[in-house]
Amino acid sequence: MHIHILGICGTFMGSLAVIARELGHKVTGSDQGVYPPMSTQLEAQGIELMEGYGAENLKPKPDLVLIGNAMSRGNPEVEAVLNQHIDYMSGPEWLSREVLRHRWVLAVAGTHGKTTTTAMLLWILDQAGFEPGYLVGGVPQDFSVSARLGKSDFFVIEADEYDSAFFDKRSKFVHYRPDTLILNNLEYDHADIFENVEAIERQFHHLVRTVPSQGMIVRPARDVHLDNALGLGCWSSVQDTAIGSEVGHMADWRAELLSEDGSRFMVIHHEQPVAALRWNLTGTHNVRNALSAIAAARHIGITPDHAVAALCRFGGVKRRMELIAEIGGVRVYDDFAHHPTAIASTLEGLRNRVGDEPILAIVEPRSNTMKQGVHQQALIPSTDAADRVLWGNLTDMAWLPVLLEGWKEGRGAGDHHRVEDSVEALIGSALEQLPETCHIVIMSNGGFGGIHQKLVAELEKVRG
Repeated sequence: MHIHILGICGTFMGSLAVIARELGHKVTGSDQGVYPPMSTQLEAQGIELMEGYGAENLKPKPDLVLIGNAMSRGNPEVEAVLNQHIDYMSGPEWLSREVLRHRWVLAVAGTHGKTTTTAMLLWILDQAGFEPGYLVGGVPQDFSVSARLGKSDFFVIEADEYDSAFFDKRSKFVHYRPDTLILNNLEYDHADIFENVEAIERQFHHLVRTVPSQGMIVRPARDVHLDNALGLGCWSSVQDTAIGSEVGHMADWRAELLSEDGSRFMVIHHEQPVAALRWNLTGTHNVRNALSAIAAARHIGITPDHAVAALCRFGGVKRRMELIAEIGGVRVYDDFAHHPTAIASTLEGLRNRVGDEPILAIVEPRSNTMKQGVHQQALIPSTDAADRVLWGNLTDMAWLPVLLEGWKEGRGAGDHHRVEDSVEALIGSALEQLPETCHIVIMSNGGFGGIHQKLVAELEKVRG
């Protein structure tokens, strides 16, 4: 079968392409504004990519078109699919029908940490010899691709609450029907499709409704919005996680920090120490992710000590605090930041690791929600752990410079926060006050105008 994918370079649709190719289908796809790591992954798989959208991309006529949720009516290729009566489907529906049926699905949902937690859980199963299938919304460092069919009954998937397609406004994750479900957290996001946080709670409840009574849900002990979603009805067993003594009751799974930056902690199950975990990751958010992955793995028979041993060797995920260069005392990281909470937890984790060493954050508020200014009051405080912050205003967000000026006036603040309108200006500002030793964190959920490669090239000129 010839399957053509619209929006193929998105993390989800690109992963579907890899699985479809593994199933033996001919796979092609179209997209615009493509950038690594997904574009390079697809090219390595021998999947033909077409730049831009148009009816000519549908020649020869494919048997089936999978339409990504970024596509809308008016897109010339979408219109051609409809006018030519080509069979089409959403990506989540195709995955459910062709791959997930009759498999034990382990799904990871939540506003933050889905990709990293999914990669952790996948790594635990892989190291235990389970050979699971998987789909991750990124490229795990420990695997060559973001998805595979697998050789066992188990399938690990990142479960996104975003809608499925322009013709299917249900969240993607309601198609997956998990037996084991991790709910990392729940905050307001995706303001382009959800009116308020209650609407997201309702979608999470729809997901909970699909978990069998013999299934299991893992969740943090303290999350009011998850409380609301589960309070609408839950028919499965629930296990909770916590760090230290942050909740009044004893959680099923706890972590006691052995280092402030989260790089070492003791895993405790039902108040019995299991094993100490030491790894290269930082931040309490990653400690929580690990606890959830360990709990979910136990549901299918992997003992916590084996899960901890696997995570001690976990390599992380590309674009999640990925160290991309170290030049003359300057370390440059790439981080997929999409929400103020994620920005804050990432920078706090780095601060706890590096102590007083200077941190420069270069942030692009690129998600649909942040571009609309929905989280603007939390945005500047989310970067408090950084010494300097450069804000990339590449899409002319009028509210961003106004917000920054108001913040400076209110605090009598200096120039350690600055807005720039181009990649070149951002790089110039970064280099003009650069200390001998420094950590630069580039934070965006997109390509950010190629700033990563351009900044590294300039650093090599002045520090190399």
